[in-house]
Amino acid sequence: MTASTRSGSLPAEPAPGGTRPPRAARSTRVSSAVVTLGIVSLLTDISSESVAAILPLYITAALGLSTIAYGFIDGILQGASALVRIAGGWAADRGDHPKWVAFVGYGLSAVSRAGLLLASGFAGVAAMITVDRLGKGIRTAPRDAMITAASEPRTLARSFGVHRTLDTVGATLGPLIAFAILLVIPNGYHTVFVVSLGFAVVGLAVLGLFAPDLRPRRAAWLEKHRTRETRGLPSCKGCSCGVPGLVPAGRPFSWRSAANPAVRKVLLAVGGLALLTVGDGFVYLSLQARDGFATQWFPLLYVGTNLAYMSLALPIGRLADRWGRARVLIVGHVALLAAYLSAAVVLGGAWTTLVTLALLGVFYAATDGVLAAVVGEHADASVRGTAIGTAQTVVAVARMVSAAGFGFLWYGLGRAPAMLVVAGALAIALPFAYRAVRGLDTAPPPDDQGEEDETAVPSDAGADGAPRSPEDRS
Repeated sequence: MTASTRSGSLPAEPAPGGTRPPRAARSTRVSSAVVTLGIVSLLTDISSESVAAILPLYITAALGLSTIAYGFIDGILQGASALVRIAGGWAADRGDHPKWVAFVGYGLSAVSRAGLLLASGFAGVAAMITVDRLGKGIRTAPRDAMITAASEPRTLARSFGVHRTLDTVGATLGPLIAFAILLVIPNGYHTVFVVSLGFAVVGLAVLGLFAPDLRPRRAAWLEKHRTRETRGLPSCKGCSCGVPGLVPAGRPFSWRSAANPAVRKVLLAVGGLALLTVGDGFVYLSLQARDGFATQWFPLLYVGTNLAYMSLALPIGRLADRWGRARVLIVGHVALLAAYLSAAVVLGGAWTTLVTLALLGVFYAATDGVLAAVVGEHADASVRGTAIGTAQTVVAVARMVSAAGFGFLWYGLGRAPAMLVVAGALAIALPFAYRAVRGLDTAPPPDDQGEEDETAVPSDAGADGAPRSPEDRS
């Protein structure tokens, strides 16, 4: 196989007369693999969010269980996935097949939808929700590692923005489909479960049939070895790059490299901020208690936040690529601080409610995919899935602790004082978090730069810069 440069071709030779040919324009396209994974997430989120939207009604009205039972199940929804996120990332890194680890996770969620059709009591429903959340935990880090591997380093946050936009389209459509079904078929909970199962199975099929089996460790190994010839260096001892069909082992897996100094800074910053991130439900309850709107409108608050997130994920991803991903991650928490203040004010109304939902959308657009992009950028390719899973686990566990603590704070101080206390603590923590991550951003060259970098990575190359062979793309 011909050796290639980081851009996938040999350096351009000078043209006659001593001039160089014009350099190839930098690609700004998002990889088709990212779009495929976004479609998978869209279908899966329609499935999961349609169930989540009716779960409170199904548990308390259809099954006749108490709100205490629902609170327990909601806790599973919030935190069970954190138990296996690191394991999912580790399995993807160890085997260098993140697609199939993610496939197992999506498959577990599909199985849980079928199980809900048979569950008739608290234990059965709790078990199926646990299976669904474990599936989510297993698939998240491998999926995000695939997005990183399929994306150009310069546009990594943009790629996550595209994926999260498609993902949030599903999160918005799911509740709307569920309530449309209940509007036509009163008590049609099992109909919602059947429709949810259908979307889950289609999403699983799209992943298995159309998503490429990206190999991050293999790509990094090939990039390191095959560029030696173009740099005028002899082949490394025992080099087997040219042996057909050989799958190199890549760099040995190491837990230590999953938490290098840059990743540790990110974990410290986002972990501390997550301890001051209360659940959306508390913010919505604060709005409802203040404004006194009818409870049947309560589910639409989730839809409002998802619409804002969906609209902003891509532009904020582009901003993060230009301005700095770690910087945007911190600014997202400034939007969360503003949302707390908006929800705590005494004088409310429709406009403050809409502003609060928009600010929550900004927060998620600036933190969810951007966090994975920051960690994926600084983690070694051999442990990228583990590093992303570790960051997501730290955030999930910290938010569980925060939600439990805020419940006591609300009970002891009341709605508005509790929100103001958390907002004040977040305002104090933000400068320290920024100080921890401020050195992680590298300034990318502007898009309108006259001369393009001849080492620009093509849209079908991995984030580590290694050009992928046709076998890798299939």
